[in-house]
Amino acid sequence: MNPVDPLNSVNPVNPAAAALVGLAYLLGSVSFAVLLVRMTTGKDIRTEGSGNAGATNVLRAHGKGLGGLVAALDVAKGALSVFLVKLVTGDSRYAAAAGFAAILGHVFPIFYGFRGGKGVATAVGAFLVLAPWATLVCIAVFVLVVVATKYVSLGSVIAMVLLPPVAGLVFHAPKPVVVAAAGAAILIVLKHRDNLKRLASGKERRLGEK
Repeated sequence: MNPVDPLNSVNPVNPAAAALVGLAYLLGSVSFAVLLVRMTTGKDIRTEGSGNAGATNVLRAHGKGLGGLVAALDVAKGALSVFLVKLVTGDSRYAAAAGFAAILGHVFPIFYGFRGGKGVATAVGAFLVLAPWATLVCIAVFVLVVVATKYVSLGSVIAMVLLPPVAGLVFHAPKPVVVAAAGAAILIVLKHRDNLKRLASGKERRLGEK
C-alpha cells in the first residue's frame, strides 16, 4: 500500500476555489470611483480632491449620491468575491484569501495602473461575509467615531485595527479569516498614513469639508 500524504488527503488543493481567488483580485480591480465619475462627468477622480479613487473622495468632489453609489458597489464587490468562493468550498482559507485578494485589487488595481483606493469599503463587504458579527461591531465603532469627530479616516483606521481581535477573540472566527483581517488592517493603515500625519498636525479635512 502506498503511503498517503496527510496534508493532501486532509486539505487537497481546490482548483476552482483557487481560480476564484484570482478572480477576486480582478473584481477588486474594477474601480467604480474611476468608472462612474468618468461616465457622469468625464473627469478622472484621481486628479480631483485627495486623488484617491474611493467613495470618500467621490463624495467630496461630486456629492452624496455618486459617493454613496460608489461605496455600495465597492462593498458589493468585496462581498461577491467571498461569496463566489463559498459556493464551491467551505474551506475558510480560500474564502479569506479571496477577501484579501479583492481588497488588494481595490488598492492596487491592475486595470488602472495600480492606483486605486484605500480598501475600506471593499474590506467591509468581504468581512461581512467572512466575519459578519465582528464586522458589524466595527461598523458601529466607525459610525461612532465619525459622528463624534467628523473624521472618516480616523473612524476607518480604528475600525480596521479592531477587526482582527474582535473577529478572533470575541467571535472566534477561523484563523485564516483573522489572518486576512490582520493583513487588511495593515494594508489599510499604511494607505492612511498621510491622513494620520494630517490628523496629528490638525490638517485633516472633516466630513463635509471640501
